[in-house]
Amino acid sequence: MFRFTKMLPLIFAFMLTANMSAQENIIDEVVWIVGDEAILKSQVEQERLRRQYEGEKIKGDPYCIIPEEMAVMKLFLHQAKLDSIEATDAEVFQEVEAKVNYYIQQLGSKEKVEEIFNKNMSELREELRDNTRDMKTMEKMQMSLVEGVKATPVEVRRFYQSLSKDSIPFMPEQYEVEIITFEPKIPQSEIDDIKNRLRDYTDRINKGEQDFSTIALLYSQDPGTAKNGGELGFKGRGSFVPEFAQVAFSLNDTKKVSKIVQTEFGYHIIQLIEKRGDRSNFRHVLLTPQVSEKELSETLVRMDSLKMDLDSAKFTFEEICAYVSHDKNTRNNHGLMVNPYTRTSQFQLEQLPVEVATRVKDMKVNDISSPFVMKDENKNKQVVAIIKLKSKVEGHKATVYDDYQALKDMLESSKRNKIIQDFIKKKQRETYIKIKDGWANCEFEYPGWVRN
Repeated sequence: MFRFTKMLPLIFAFMLTANMSAQENIIDEVVWIVGDEAILKSQVEQERLRRQYEGEKIKGDPYCIIPEEMAVMKLFLHQAKLDSIEATDAEVFQEVEAKVNYYIQQLGSKEKVEEIFNKNMSELREELRDNTRDMKTMEKMQMSLVEGVKATPVEVRRFYQSLSKDSIPFMPEQYEVEIITFEPKIPQSEIDDIKNRLRDYTDRINKGEQDFSTIALLYSQDPGTAKNGGELGFKGRGSFVPEFAQVAFSLNDTKKVSKIVQTEFGYHIIQLIEKRGDRSNFRHVLLTPQVSEKELSETLVRMDSLKMDLDSAKFTFEEICAYVSHDKNTRNNHGLMVNPYTRTSQFQLEQLPVEVATRVKDMKVNDISSPFVMKDENKNKQVVAIIKLKSKVEGHKATVYDDYQALKDMLESSKRNKIIQDFIKKKQRETYIKIKDGWANCEFEYPGWVRN
């Protein structure tokens, strides 16, 4: 999601303070009109109370900042309607269910959620749907405005030359790191235990004792989907590893639970939610085998022998990586790690896995670490690793030669910001705007709301 200005996009989270007694004393009135859309005093007050409740500080007068944010959203939504841009039902449904499941997880039960929000689940979902649809639609509208924004090499050089000496950005230290990882052997008893647990979950679902989504919420070890009841969203076959896709896309009955599926991430059971052409939505429960301390210790010993071979130059780090490393993402790249944020091999220290960062900061170029245990976040499991510091660039003022990509990103971000800001200013001029007396005496981020 783009954040092109300090106040975009506005997050219309469901108001936790909706049933607070202070809200009952508000006499409602229209305080802004944007086009044919009204902004009510109660809406502004409700948002102010939500932020206060959640400890979110507002830098300035909330009765200026909040209605302006709401007005900006209405400008985007109006244009999205003209351009036939709208969030899909699937996108909205997925996020709403994620929020509902989160509330249930935090508060303990559906009944407690209804009590706190003073709404039944149907009313809660309806309100969340409206807010989520607006939010997703505005995001899509923003994306459509900045789609295709690129900076050419000539533009990047001109941008750099236009910067004053004081405004040239300081680039923090950058590291290139090579890694070899080894996954400890999982005892068969641990695998058998996991399969028995998954069979038990399947029995509970088939007997109607618990819903699949509840099982996923309570027990799945996939942190990205457990809070959503295991829901994966509408995806094509190519979005999944082959073993998972083969079983998932063979399902046709939404009440049936799949057989146990083994992938590199662990062991799954899967349930079909809905098919739409070549894309389908599934739920899954993932259990990941846990490594014993004994196996970790034995793997550390084996990797220590490997470290001795590397130190004696029997093999190069790059040569041995192709034969022994279990990390497929780096194995064919001579062990070189790729930064998921920039898609380059350069990392700032805080972008590295914490276990790698704590070691690499004290290493010299070409140093090889001792073996250590780290968590593979992609697979949610412990592995043993050795790293080599391939290169290090000290912190410095940016140059076009060394920091072209960072400067290019800065320029493209600036271009996107300008497009968004120009859009808001243009829509202000074209849209009927009326602000109630007493609500316009503000230092707005976009002064065009008030016309002389």
